[in-house]
Amino acid sequence: MKLHHIKNSLLTVLLIIAVNATAQVKQPDALSLGPITPYAIEVTYDKTSHIIFPAGIRYVDLGSDYIVAGKADDADNVLRVKAATKGFDPETNFSIITEDGNFYSFNACYSDSPWVMSYNLASGQTLVNRSQAADVRFVELGKAPASVTELLMERLYEKDQRTIKDIRSDSYGITFSLRGIYVHEGKYYFHTQIDNGTYVPFVVDFARFKVVDRKVAKRTVVQERTLIPLRTYKPLLPVNGNADERNIFLLDVFTLTKGQVLLIEVFEKNGGRGQVLRVKNSDLLKAKPISKLKFKF
Repeated sequence: MKLHHIKNSLLTVLLIIAVNATAQVKQPDALSLGPITPYAIEVTYDKTSHIIFPAGIRYVDLGSDYIVAGKADDADNVLRVKAATKGFDPETNFSIITEDGNFYSFNACYSDSPWVMSYNLASGQTLVNRSQAADVRFVELGKAPASVTELLMERLYEKDQRTIKDIRSDSYGITFSLRGIYVHEGKYYFHTQIDNGTYVPFVVDFARFKVVDRKVAKRTVVQERTLIPLRTYKPLLPVNGNADERNIFLLDVFTLTKGQVLLIEVFEKNGGRGQVLRVKNSDLLKAKPISKLKFKF
């Protein structure tokens, strides 16, 4: 009986200690870390508001059925927003994730006559406030946040350094060259350039990366594998007469087996001046580490 009483007393004491300990625990600190201040936007029923983002829109989440939103046709960085219900109250919200890995939050309230109908988040967005924005990690980019990947591509483009001089294709007045191959966090960065030495614009239809096996004697393709770039720094812009255009393509790291070659192809829209670069495994293995370029962010 005494032993039973002692056990009960012990359990009571332990329960009190546990309750007190729980009472002293504060609310989870995770919610108070790194708050994202939402933008305020007014929407109306009879007009459409537009928001221009610095990068393409990847994800849209609406807080309620009070509003409707979607990407503008042929402009993946422009969001259209309008009220689905007249005079809704209280306010609602929506969130956006862009291709450069930034997360944006908005509080939307109804107005019969909004003061502003178009918002440009792309203008005046400096590297400083980009680094302070919420960073999103995409599965295909691995460890590196998308915004860091975007900045690396931007820095490589601005630096415009040629580290490869002998990989080029030249015909019909068009020169396609590989200026450099860089590697960082399991990704290749291919820096390319197209020079148009004619007065006829070279309109790029598409670019393709392809690994092929070749029988040297017969020159016939035995097997091929297409590699899809994870990111392209710029859209594939037309190359005007006597002008040039550069770009940077991001791909997962890979190597080639004996007898394989990487083909980088650009195709001309409604034309036959397409060009092909041939990259060997030894070229890939000479990729320059971006960490040694000492970029400042």
